[in-house]
Amino acid sequence: MKAIDLPGVREQDATPFHEGEIAIQERMGERDIETWAKRAIRPFMPDQHRTFFAAQPFLIVSARDRSGRPWATLLEGEAGFISSPDPESLEINAKPVSGDALEHAFDVAADIGILGIEMATRRRNRVNGRVGGNGASGIRFEVGQSFGNCPQYIRERDYWFTSEPVAGTAKRGRQLTESQIEWIRAADTFFIASGHNGARDHVANGMDVSHRGGDRGFVEVLSDTQMRFPDYAGNRHYNTLGNILLDGQAGFLFLDFSTGSLLQITGRATIDFGSEEVVRFPGARQLVSLEIDEIVELSSALRLRWQEDAGSARSLRLVEKTAESADVSSFVFEARDGGPLASFKAGQHLPIELRVPDADTKVQRTYSLSGSPLEDRYRISVKREARGLASGFLHDRLEVGTILESRKPAGDFVLSNGDGPLVLVSAGIGVTPMLSMLHQLAAEKSERDVLFVHGARDGDHHPFRDEAARLAEAAANIKTRILYSRPSPNDEQGRDYDETGRISADFLIRLMPDPDADYYLCGPAGFLAELKDDLENKGVAEGKIHFETF
Repeated sequence: MKAIDLPGVREQDATPFHEGEIAIQERMGERDIETWAKRAIRPFMPDQHRTFFAAQPFLIVSARDRSGRPWATLLEGEAGFISSPDPESLEINAKPVSGDALEHAFDVAADIGILGIEMATRRRNRVNGRVGGNGASGIRFEVGQSFGNCPQYIRERDYWFTSEPVAGTAKRGRQLTESQIEWIRAADTFFIASGHNGARDHVANGMDVSHRGGDRGFVEVLSDTQMRFPDYAGNRHYNTLGNILLDGQAGFLFLDFSTGSLLQITGRATIDFGSEEVVRFPGARQLVSLEIDEIVELSSALRLRWQEDAGSARSLRLVEKTAESADVSSFVFEARDGGPLASFKAGQHLPIELRVPDADTKVQRTYSLSGSPLEDRYRISVKREARGLASGFLHDRLEVGTILESRKPAGDFVLSNGDGPLVLVSAGIGVTPMLSMLHQLAAEKSERDVLFVHGARDGDHHPFRDEAARLAEAAANIKTRILYSRPSPNDEQGRDYDETGRISADFLIRLMPDPDADYYLCGPAGFLAELKDDLENKGVAEGKIHFETF
């Protein structure tokens, strides 16, 4: 692993990231995340996160055993086993099962990381902190950092509780068995625990746990004591990689969704940033390897069961491909067999699978649906990314008539019921779910006051200008405002856009002063974090702000 220069303590004192995370952000050219991460990473849970955690049937939790090694496990319970008495804490009425690697790890003041994840909707939120209390039946958790996560690479799965007795037998070892190797090679999901303790009382100290997903076989077993996986672009925090860079350890957790069994692994981790091996995995940013120190297999330890594999909804045929702007194209699909497609709600997304040349496995991506939910066809609109494996393939090589596989539309970023005003706000490619919402409102002839606000760089980078304008012109209750941050000489104010600048809370509230308005925001993470924070500071209730990031 090539050495990375680490920043000094003075810089990290003013940041939610520790020096390992900062070093990798600098290596990837993504230190601009600092400008909005301070708003997005909070020392408390927003109400939406508290409600989310309280509704979960399980949590993924990371901690260290008494030898200091990181592990991950799963805590489960019936509805209500998690509660949030205040924004700084969770009450979790569950503990690891007998024989779990973390059975004795939740001492008071122990660092733990928590991931809440809905595999049916692909929502997830993370929160890191410490054990504040340890009782006979559960723990009290105290928040250090709370933040949302992007939903990439998560397989949608429904769950249920089995009535069968839980066996919970534990088997320990230092080398993978043949059955464990088959388990790992068949996995499309696992969880990774990591941690770091550096400068005293720094907010980024502690444990973290995150999700990794891909096609079956994306985790390679190199020997009975070695494994590795390709790591792709994520939320740009680089929490896991930053921890590994400094701590050199990690814990992997694999689930057997059909039997409720757990496979826990801990060991020494390394990162390959740029060898010839990385090139073998199109789109990967680096490879992460693990030298195994110990393994714990817990057979049928959980009452939870999941749909083993979310099958494809149906095959789709590309019937239209349209350039919408300099870097955005739309792709319209119909059912391959001509039959009806599963319906969707405006704001939901479509998971697709692409067969990209030179890629060893199918490439999975999820794109917001940008068309009308009343039409029996799916439209996605994709921005070309400079290093985007999937977006480059879609723009350059996907031709009309091509067949691909999809899963059912999913997601809970949808319009609320009611008759209060709506403010639909987007930046860049974040316009896609907003346009679908605009289609739905126009088709339903909704009487709700609607303000549609979009921010773009200039006219060349403004998709759907005419389409949004036509929808607004046909409905007296829909108003639009377009802002360009850097208009080109060819752009005419009043014709192509309304104002120069960026979208702000003051601007939105001035146009829609009604305190009952619901705000729907979509765009880059920095844009969302700043605008959401500003709206709350202006008195907009958190429950009135709904958002989706990419």
